[in-house]
Amino acid sequence: MCGRYVIEPVDPAILEMIREINRTKLAELFSAANQPPITQGGEIVPSSVVPVIASSKTGERKVFPMKWGFSQPSAAGRSGTLLINARSETAAEKPTFREAWQKHRCVIPASGYYEWEHDAKKKPGQKYRIHPAGKDHVWLAGLYRMEAGIPAFVILTRQADDSLAWMHDRMPLMLPEEDVGQWINPETEPESIVRKCLTQMLWEQAV
Repeated sequence: MCGRYVIEPVDPAILEMIREINRTKLAELFSAANQPPITQGGEIVPSSVVPVIASSKTGERKVFPMKWGFSQPSAAGRSGTLLINARSETAAEKPTFREAWQKHRCVIPASGYYEWEHDAKKKPGQKYRIHPAGKDHVWLAGLYRMEAGIPAFVILTRQADDSLAWMHDRMPLMLPEEDVGQWINPETEPESIVRKCLTQMLWEQAV
């Protein structure tokens, strides 16, 4: 699964994306809707507003501010919850994700992601920072939708590779950088890109 990721404050490529989305009209809409301020980097948690790559209405690759998590309806009088992940194996079949799987795919740039080692009772233990071997950035595959005029996204997950299964049974779906454009293209068959996902990971203990 993916419940935390990181944007390094010294990562110039992603920081430029943050500066770019701060200049958009969409950033003003987030502010007017009392959404969290756009992140400036560090550890990213659900409900954060972050840079996300998607296709514009004219088919161009662009960076947009988006909120992490689909809002979920709740019983009367109770606060709603956020759905932050979607299983890549079943997203095409689930009503919540079906349309986004076909037409509204996105990529979330990151410097790495965090996972906690779980014991047999699924209790979290040591925290690890993980990223693909030999890569400076992580390109997390996601889906997005509009909620009251505000774009929100979820991160797709897959079964963990053997090298990570000891830590957790799920991991985010990570793409090679050269496939980012194809993934966000609504004309692309997403299944053909999923097969190219990265599996060789490096990890280190994190605080």
